[in-house]
Amino acid sequence: MPLWTNDIEIQFFNEALKNFASPEQLFYKLQAGYYAYIPKGSDAEGQTLQSRNALIGQFTEKWCKTLFEPVAKQFNLYAVNSVICDELGLIRSSNADLAFCTTNEIEQKPENIKLIFEIKMSIASNYKFTLPNKIEYIGDHKQHKGVPSFTRSDSMLKAIGKAINIRVSGISSARIPIIILGNSPMSVNYHKKVDFLKTSGVIQGFWSLNPQPTASNFITTSPKFGFQTIPTNKSLYSLCQELLLNDMNFFSGMISKAKLGEIIELASKEKNDISKAEKFLTLIRN
Repeated sequence: MPLWTNDIEIQFFNEALKNFASPEQLFYKLQAGYYAYIPKGSDAEGQTLQSRNALIGQFTEKWCKTLFEPVAKQFNLYAVNSVICDELGLIRSSNADLAFCTTNEIEQKPENIKLIFEIKMSIASNYKFTLPNKIEYIGDHKQHKGVPSFTRSDSMLKAIGKAINIRVSGISSARIPIIILGNSPMSVNYHKKVDFLKTSGVIQGFWSLNPQPTASNFITTSPKFGFQTIPTNKSLYSLCQELLLNDMNFFSGMISKAKLGEIIELASKEKNDISKAEKFLTLIRN
């Protein structure tokens, strides 16, 4: 299955128009015609399009499940949409968009969840719709006024907030990696933030599944790889493998240097590296 492309965005529009949506729910109706986004140099004519958000959200969650199912299967796991786990703060109104789990069920126990994905994908490029059913690509994200996926501040803040809510839910969340999925480049204004979130262990990465969002130059990664553009399915598999096979633990705290030194000293007396790590984590959490 290919990663995200313009053809997949056209597929979304065709399926939505065929099954349940009107052109006005999917496109801005301008004097010049129907457009996915307001082209640069054009006026919005007082319009704000919100009705497409839920539709593209449902589409991308299902699309991601299909993309990740073969990866999950390689590790004897299931890719599950809309996962609920009260212990992790994942309730029905704020569930996990996608997760790798040991059972194929929506309601999960923390120990059965091995990887969590929050999906912040949208229409990235611009298209013109002409009745009765013609959809034409007219430009990438640099040529319209929209703010798709990782370029949208409120989406970024919601994703970060949800990940933090999972992390602070308790010790059950400490072993579960969290990835934010998108399909656009990321604003350089967020590079330091996402790199800090990765190096501090709160979120393990922001991945764009759109390897070629524009034919012109674009930033593919942040300096410390908090944000990465995934170039191939093979790369996607390798990144998931690293997260699933490494026995990682999240830990955080604000304690005095003296107390930290005491913890390190006590942990260092254990026999091997694994025992030292386990002792350190136990002491710092207590």
